[in-house]
Amino acid sequence: MSNKKILGLIGLATRARKICFGADSVELEIKKKKVHLIIVATDASDRSKEKFKRLSENYKVPIILEGEIEILSKAIGKSNKAIIGIEDSNLANEIQKIKNGGEVIG
Repeated sequence: MSNKKILGLIGLATRARKICFGADSVELEIKKKKVHLIIVATDASDRSKEKFKRLSENYKVPIILEGEIEILSKAIGKSNKAIIGIEDSNLANEIQKIKNGGEVIG
């Protein structure tokens, strides 16, 4: 159930134009300190997972593994996107709360 709530918030962030997606774009925005949460698909390559774990540690940005590439891509209306960066701090906090077992607002 929490997966649907997380996907809903990702969709909301997309409509608000508060996301970036794709490895290169997300990495660039992390370095600009615009990303508040990194979401990596569970079936992303091991190399991508390791790269974004390192970026997460270096830039102090939380990271979560959630959903498959196909599901995450559908949530943002794109295809084949394994890495998503959330640029809105409130939405990032809500997604983390849900992932950690908390409840969504509303």
